[in-house]
Amino acid sequence: MSSGSKVSRPELFAAASPSRRRQFVASLDQQERNLWEEDFLNSAHPGQLPPDGDWLTWLVMGGRGFGKTRAGAEWVRRIAEGDGRARIALVAASMAEARSVMIEGESGLIACSPGHDRPVFEPSLHRLRWSNGAQAFLYSAAEPESLRGPQHSHAWCDEIGKWPQSHERAMRCWDNLLLGLRLGAEQRIVATTTPRGVPLLRRLLESKDTRTTGGSTRDNAANLPRSFIEAVEREFGHTQLGRQELLGELIEDIEGALWSRQLIEQAREEPLAIDYRRVVLAVDPPASAHGDACGIIVAALGPDGIARVLADCSVEGASPERWASAVACAAREWRADRVIAEANQGGAMVDSVLRAADHSLPVRLVHARRGKSARAEPVAALYEAGRVRHAGMFAQLEDQLCGIMPGGGYQGPGRSPDRADALVWALTELMLGRRGEPKVLML
Repeated sequence: MSSGSKVSRPELFAAASPSRRRQFVASLDQQERNLWEEDFLNSAHPGQLPPDGDWLTWLVMGGRGFGKTRAGAEWVRRIAEGDGRARIALVAASMAEARSVMIEGESGLIACSPGHDRPVFEPSLHRLRWSNGAQAFLYSAAEPESLRGPQHSHAWCDEIGKWPQSHERAMRCWDNLLLGLRLGAEQRIVATTTPRGVPLLRRLLESKDTRTTGGSTRDNAANLPRSFIEAVEREFGHTQLGRQELLGELIEDIEGALWSRQLIEQAREEPLAIDYRRVVLAVDPPASAHGDACGIIVAALGPDGIARVLADCSVEGASPERWASAVACAAREWRADRVIAEANQGGAMVDSVLRAADHSLPVRLVHARRGKSARAEPVAALYEAGRVRHAGMFAQLEDQLCGIMPGGGYQGPGRSPDRADALVWALTELMLGRRGEPKVLML
């Protein structure tokens, strides 16, 4: 991936000798000094700069905090301030995100504009208007037909990787946008996104009319709190999902796996404050204290009949007492109605360890009569049917899901999909009942 075809001003300034820097600063008049911070080129890193040459689409594909939104907003600002006839489409996954991120966000168009000449936002018209006559119009990718008819000279499409995929809405939205991009002398689009393995993103990457810049979260470290970088690297740094979310890499799916990245992304949503009908905590105990992780997954059934994965509380390298304590704490925190524990590795021991941690735990032991893959297939089908949601991001769990193969194989990280196996038990209990597997044994 290209990190930009230009050398940025901060790089030039950093490479100059101290005497050259002093000479440069002394050469600026007072107005130039006053406007220094308002000029984005004075702080932009290479991945935020438009590529040279002929292109239709500039794809900015970077990790979280890379500065994608700021790059898109500054590009639109330069177009609008330089051409009063510009008519710019602003397209996001939803109308709410278009407003909250692209217009009113900390890195949005209003915030990045100079105080003396900020555009005026007209919410009722979904329009942003500059003093020179340039205009930008908000659209939702969830409503592709809203782009059928309007004409534009330029467009900024934000987070295209999370545009709605059902009924090919993302593709239809993009196609309608292209068909209306016929004003002005040089039509161009900037698309900003965290990489996702969705058809639209792959289409753009394969197009000869696309130029790509991007990089990792750390490329924008000068503008991010150190605590944020340390926290996200600690949480996601050693996962495939971390390569996607932090390094800005497009992770390829394992061909034939029961889960794909796209399938999980389609199931992702923000945590909801709702009353769940039932909460289940499932445990996949390790074979030994020095073996695999103890998978601990919390899932719940909502009033809409959809199951939601709420938490991954798994622990690694833990003694039986420690992982049992983690189960008890998670059960209390999430008010679990039932604790499901796989009992193939010493059922009586599992039960006694859990009850020693908390004698009131509502434990139910289950024995696996079939292999992990066979148990996982009907759960993967629930995802395909749209009956499961991930209330947040669970990097290690999702890496394991994307490595489970039909027929018993596993090609994910680690020796065993312990977290994924716990998820399968939880969703089986919530969604598939007790008509078949797993068989429940009461002790």
